[in-house]
Amino acid sequence: MVNTDRTGTARSLDDWLALKSRLSPSRGMWIDGEQAESRTGRTATLVSPRDGLPFADVPSADRDDVDRAVQGAKKAFSSRVWAGLEPRERGAVLIRWADLLDRHRDELALLLALEMGKPVTVAWSVELRTAINTIRWYGEVADKLMDESPRGRSNSVALVTREPLGVVGAITPWNFPMTLSMFKIPAALVSGNSVVVKPATQTPLSLLRAAELSAEAGLPAGVLQVVTGSGATVGSALALHDDVATLTFTGSTEVGKQLLTYSGQSNAKPVWLELGGKSPNIVFPDAPDLDEAARMAAWAISFNSGQMCTAGSRLLVHEDIRDDLVARVVDHLGRHRIGDPLDPETTMGPLAYEQHRDEVLDEVRKGIAEGARLVLGSDRKRTDGLYVDPVVFVDVDQHSRLAQHEIFGPVLSVTTFRDDAEAIAIANNSDYGLGSAIWTGDLARAHRLSREIQAGLVWINCYEEGDTSVPFGGQKLSGHGSDRSLHGLDKFTTLKTTWIELA
Repeated sequence: MVNTDRTGTARSLDDWLALKSRLSPSRGMWIDGEQAESRTGRTATLVSPRDGLPFADVPSADRDDVDRAVQGAKKAFSSRVWAGLEPRERGAVLIRWADLLDRHRDELALLLALEMGKPVTVAWSVELRTAINTIRWYGEVADKLMDESPRGRSNSVALVTREPLGVVGAITPWNFPMTLSMFKIPAALVSGNSVVVKPATQTPLSLLRAAELSAEAGLPAGVLQVVTGSGATVGSALALHDDVATLTFTGSTEVGKQLLTYSGQSNAKPVWLELGGKSPNIVFPDAPDLDEAARMAAWAISFNSGQMCTAGSRLLVHEDIRDDLVARVVDHLGRHRIGDPLDPETTMGPLAYEQHRDEVLDEVRKGIAEGARLVLGSDRKRTDGLYVDPVVFVDVDQHSRLAQHEIFGPVLSVTTFRDDAEAIAIANNSDYGLGSAIWTGDLARAHRLSREIQAGLVWINCYEEGDTSVPFGGQKLSGHGSDRSLHGLDKFTTLKTTWIELA
C-alpha cells in the first residue's frame, strides 16, 4: 500500500498519475483481522468509470462467506474483546483510526476517484473530511454518554441503561463509499457492537483499505468485517442471517423494501433505511442573495455529478423571478469543467457506471417527450466516456415523471409557484422526504414553512449544510431512523430497565 503525506489538493495531475502507478489495491475481503478470499475462489473485476478499464479484482463472496464473517463478528462480540473495553478505550481506538485515515488521505482519495469517478480533489477535501470527522466525533463522545436513573419511588432505584445489540449488518452505497459507511460504522462500534459491512459491488476498495487501517489503530480482529460481492447474494444473506441483530442500509427504495421482507422472513431484526430523495429547493423573491441561491441550486444538482440522495433535483421558483434565477443557474452550471477525475481542475467527473449513464440519459429523453422545455444539456451520449453534461428543464409539470422520479444524475427540473401555500403543496407532492431548502429573508416564513415541509432535513438560505452533531435521515419513502449525532446511536443499542427495591 502507498503511504503518503497529506498533500491532497496541492497535487497535480502528474502527481496523481504517479501515485496511481504505485497503488496496489486490496484484493481480499477483510475477515477476522486479515485479508481473505472467497471460499469458492470466484472474483469480480472492477472497471473504473474514469477510463472504462479494469483496475482491480475482488472476491465474489457467497452465503458461506457471509456466515463466516457473521460468526467471526459474533465470536468477537461474545468474547467482549471490544464490548468489554471501557468507553474511553473504544473512543481512543476510533480517534487513532481517524488519524490513520487522515495520514493515508491521498491514497484513499485516489481509490475513491478510481472506483467511483469522483473528482480526486472532492474525494480528498469533502468526502474524506466528512468521513474522518465523523469517526473522530464518535470517538470523542464515547465516554460522555449518560444512562438514566428515574426517580419514580422513594424506596426503589431504577436504572435505564443502553447496551450494544451484538452483530450489526451494514449495506452501504456506491455514491459516497466512505462518507455514508462512516455515518454508520463508528456509531455502531463506539456502542460496543461488532459490524459486518457489505460495500457496494462497484466501490469496495476504499472501505477495504479503511478496514485494514482500523486494525492498525487497535480494533480487535472480527469486530469489523468487510464482505465483497453482489447485493443479490451477499446483501440478502446478511439481511436473512439470524445472528445479525440489526441491519442498517443506505441505497435505493426498491432494495430497502426488499430488506424489510427479508427481516420478516428471518429473525424480525430492525431494519434502518436511508433511501432515495427528490429534494425541493424553494426560492422566494426576498432571498437574501439570489446569485448565491442560484449558485447553490447549481451545486445541489451537479455535485458528485448529481449522484446524491439529497440532490436538489426540484427547483421551485417564485414566478416573479423564474427567468432571472434560471439564467443564473444555467450560467453557474456552464462553468463546470467536466473531465478526468484525477485532474485537479475537474469539477465534475463521470457517472459511476455505464448502465447508470444510459438510464440517466433515458430519463432526459422521457422528459423531452413529456413536453418539458430543455434549456441546458441534451440526451446525447458524449464520446469521451461516462460523462453527462448538466441538464435543466423548465415548465415541468409537478406530477410528471421528471418531477417525481429520482434520476440520480445532474438533471434539474424547474417548477414555478405563486405563493407560500402553493410552494409547500408542490414540495410535499412527492413520495420522498429527505432534503429540502428554503431561500427567504422572512424569518417568520422560514420557521413556518420549515414546519410544514415533509422532510427530515430543511436548510434555510443554504444547502447540504450540517455536521455530525445533527441527525441525517428522512421521512416517507426516504426511509426512517437517523445517521449521525447522538441519535445515530439509537439503532445500535437496546434499552434495559433494572429495578431495585430498597426495602
